[in-house]
Amino acid sequence: MALAAIERIDDAVDMTRSFLTPVTAGRWGRLAVIAALLLGGTGGGGAAVSSVSNVPATAGSVPDEEFPELAVEFPELSATAVAVVIGAIAAVVLVGLIVGAVGAIMEFVFVESLSTNEIHVRRYTRRYAGKGLRLFVFRLVLALATAIVLGGATLLLFGDVFAGLLAGEIVVPSGGRLLVGALVLVPLGIAVGIVVALANGFTTEFVVPIMRREDRGLLDAWRRFWPTLVGQWKQYGTYVVVAFGLHIVTEIAGSIVIGIAAIALAIPFAIVAVPVGLGVVQGGTITAGAIVLLVVLLGLYLLVVLLAAAVVYVPIKVFHRQFALLVLGDTNEAFDVLGDRRPSRTA
Repeated sequence: MALAAIERIDDAVDMTRSFLTPVTAGRWGRLAVIAALLLGGTGGGGAAVSSVSNVPATAGSVPDEEFPELAVEFPELSATAVAVVIGAIAAVVLVGLIVGAVGAIMEFVFVESLSTNEIHVRRYTRRYAGKGLRLFVFRLVLALATAIVLGGATLLLFGDVFAGLLAGEIVVPSGGRLLVGALVLVPLGIAVGIVVALANGFTTEFVVPIMRREDRGLLDAWRRFWPTLVGQWKQYGTYVVVAFGLHIVTEIAGSIVIGIAAIALAIPFAIVAVPVGLGVVQGGTITAGAIVLLVVLLGLYLLVVLLAAAVVYVPIKVFHRQFALLVLGDTNEAFDVLGDRRPSRTA
């Protein structure tokens, strides 16, 4: 049996080249917006944990006077500055949620654009807003579940350490507890990470196109996809391995280009930010105005870097999604969203 994930790499490259040419500012600009929002939106072991939670706690409270005092004096935060910091954190969380929701909608906009070879961001956004929000909720639940599992395991093993910190004391775990914690948390983190990555990746790359093509909800589309996934497990297992390797190669290449761009783009922002930071250190007080200015500069810099990264990632994103859509259609013709754009598969 021929493996689509191996056969379709060259086809994905050809389709990417065809989709991105001829190069026009409008087409690449819209794709860069989609890519930027995609980048911004990006989504057990109970018995073992219980058994190690009974390890005797040999940690003790260490008096503060046993530790040498640090010579560094930190600037005092004014009440207004504290309020600004809290407000900035709340704003970042809110913006993150909004970007995550919009990024989930863009997954459908992206697939629609690849399927029709036409890019209409606003039109497709209105069309798929509901489905995109369902995807966002799924990603949010997945992230919260991950945090609960890993955070719960960490608290179960080292709860007294965190309790001590909250009480103003330093609790030092024994070497045995640290070893047990590493032996539990590291494998647990790897296992949870793999499960979450597969669930999120398969949902984004295979379930989203089914939701779009057959007008289904997320869970209904997963039920529709499941028999194909199980029945063609060799195809999808090969896809995971091949796609992982391709992601490594493209991520390294993209990161090098983005890193160079980020350094170059940082220069004009640093010209303004460094004198402000030095003034804060010399003055000994962090003012609300300084915080606002530094946060604005940082936000603008990150936005510019994100836009530059989006342009770099346009061909990378298009290639990987074309590749996934080709594999999906090859494993089940009913899920094909590429239509006439799909190259014929060689025997």
